[in-house]
Amino acid sequence: MARDARELAGAWTRYQRHATAAPAPDLARWVEKYWIVSWDYARPYRQKVVPYPNVHLVFRDGGGYVRGVGTGHRIEVLDGVGGLFGVTFRVGAVRAVLDGPVSDLTDRLVDAATLFGQDPPARPDVPTVENYLRRGLPARTDPRAELAALAVARIAAEPGITRVDALADVVGTSVRALQRLFAEYVGVGPKWVIRRYRLHEVTERLAAGTPIDWAGLAADLGYTDQAHLTHDFTGIFGEPPTWYARRY
Repeated sequence: MARDARELAGAWTRYQRHATAAPAPDLARWVEKYWIVSWDYARPYRQKVVPYPNVHLVFRDGGGYVRGVGTGHRIEVLDGVGGLFGVTFRVGAVRAVLDGPVSDLTDRLVDAATLFGQDPPARPDVPTVENYLRRGLPARTDPRAELAALAVARIAAEPGITRVDALADVVGTSVRALQRLFAEYVGVGPKWVIRRYRLHEVTERLAAGTPIDWAGLAADLGYTDQAHLTHDFTGIFGEPPTWYARRY
């Protein structure tokens, strides 16, 4: 199948601009970062977006929505001149503004005003978005949200964690309790998060452009064989790793 040349060999950088900003100190317990994306495409471009275990607040075209954790990749069609302003929430933080577990948001979009009780700013930038968040967020965070964030941080930082029972031991809880914690505060299970971060290591090696021993890498990441690794990668990224590598 022919591929759009604009997605190959980093060509997207000619059409898009990406920037990030850190939150103010009083919002750092809620917000991981802000991100701003702009684009200019003369004809529609199918942008592949891969998931992480974070909930996002997105402002676009005068409106706003909250996007729950996605369990697989999605396609965003970018056309003409446009842009987004996004808020990446810390793992677990959004539970404080929900009536139920964060898993209720998984693979869903919810109007921002529904959760934050106010219309989104017409011209979002860091100061206006931070004021919006200060008005909509509660005064305190939940200690269990901090535990969920810690568990995900350990997964990200420790490549040797490849099984849920190993993570439970690291966090100091049972597998069942860990699964309940992730459903309530993360939105996806610990097995999914472990798999996602191990596959992130694959994309880092692809981006580095160094030759990869696929069988050895599969074993390092806790997979039974290369076919198992390829199956999981394709399930989340929508294409096998060798196909995905052409994007760099």
